[in-house]
Amino acid sequence: MDRVFIEGLEVDTVIGAYDWEREIRQCLRLDLSLAWGNRPAAATDDLNLALCYATITARIQAFAEQARFELVETFAERLVALLMAEFNIPWIRLKLTKPGAVPAARGGVGVEIERGCL
Repeated sequence: MDRVFIEGLEVDTVIGAYDWEREIRQCLRLDLSLAWGNRPAAATDDLNLALCYATITARIQAFAEQARFELVETFAERLVALLMAEFNIPWIRLKLTKPGAVPAARGGVGVEIERGCL
């Protein structure tokens, strides 16, 4: 199975368990790998057969805009479920980083999940 990837996508959302976090928007950084059969699109040069990064990115940004979760785990699970259902994606790996959540962790902290079958 081929994979389409989106790396370093930054979205702002309400995320966190502390009261002060519920009052602000924070940045999350997403790295996604999405299973997709690229051969039909490549054989015909037909955009309609490709997994469109722009469409996926816009959907992720819209999701983040509306999201109001305490846990990054919840954000990750709900986003992956939504993408799999709406775009018929059989497998996704998502690395979600919350930069600055732990000041000593220069690269950030977060979760990485993998759902579906290749």
